[in-house]
Amino acid sequence: MWGLALLPRRCRPLVSRWKWRPAMCAENIFLLLRRQNSVYSGPANCLVTRLLFMRNLSNIGRIFYGIAIAAMGIRTIYYSDFPYMLIPPKHSWISDHVILVYISGALLILAGACIAFGKKTMSISLLLGSVLLLIFCFYFIPYELMVSPNYMHFYAWENAAKELVFSGGAFVIAGCFSEKSENPLTGFLKKLLPLGTIVFSLTIISFGINHFLYAKEASGYIPSWVPSHIFWMYFTGSALIGSAIAIIFKIKPRLFAALLGTMIFIWVIILHIPKAIAAPITDKGGEITSAFLALAYCGIAFVIAGDAKK
Repeated sequence: MWGLALLPRRCRPLVSRWKWRPAMCAENIFLLLRRQNSVYSGPANCLVTRLLFMRNLSNIGRIFYGIAIAAMGIRTIYYSDFPYMLIPPKHSWISDHVILVYISGALLILAGACIAFGKKTMSISLLLGSVLLLIFCFYFIPYELMVSPNYMHFYAWENAAKELVFSGGAFVIAGCFSEKSENPLTGFLKKLLPLGTIVFSLTIISFGINHFLYAKEASGYIPSWVPSHIFWMYFTGSALIGSAIAIIFKIKPRLFAALLGTMIFIWVIILHIPKAIAAPITDKGGEITSAFLALAYCGIAFVIAGDAKK
């Protein structure tokens, strides 16, 4: 266990019994040091400070993700229709049943609120991730292969990838926040937890590839005051691909996940929020939906950074 040697000897047996996750142990270590009347200004204190920071980073990411999920539910109820990336287009057989749409929106709001406030986080995240994964496997994939005329084009799968990010993010969060009591369903769904980081990283790679394939078409999305649009498209694509590969292969995953989350958060501030303010109702709030989608990406990356070993 990294950092265990920095703690006083009388604390080590207690700490070694915990599941060693930086984001989950920080507060326990801090309280343990206080209970042992240990005052450290050296390596041990630095370790605790760093662990508390990673705990806060995970919590910030969880809150961002929960807010994004709740926003999708509010948008679903307000427009009486699902967000553009939550289910495939041509879904009138669902949207015609307004009660079903409203129930779905309310459940998304409830799930987002529970995740944001840390109530039954693991159970809610597991259920949310599983439902979204089922939608991807049994709705998006058949739609793209059998209905969409452009299934051979990379961009045609973009919305499916965005929906899959939500699923992967839910599993990432479920794996980072444990609960004292579990039911059989939760125990079964926990087998899907390893998919979280991998699914998230693979979809981020796909978004990075899109930045190269459609750089000219998408460069107009960058604010006019930012110079060299094509350069920034290529730079962003490289950063997305590189950070996702680093997370998959555990090459300084904490650093690269934190950098990824910071970069996406900057997009939210300088790109998505201004566009959402400028066109709040265009395409049924498409810009607002994109802003919260980016906030969810940012949150997932922060949760991964907070839970990573190094």
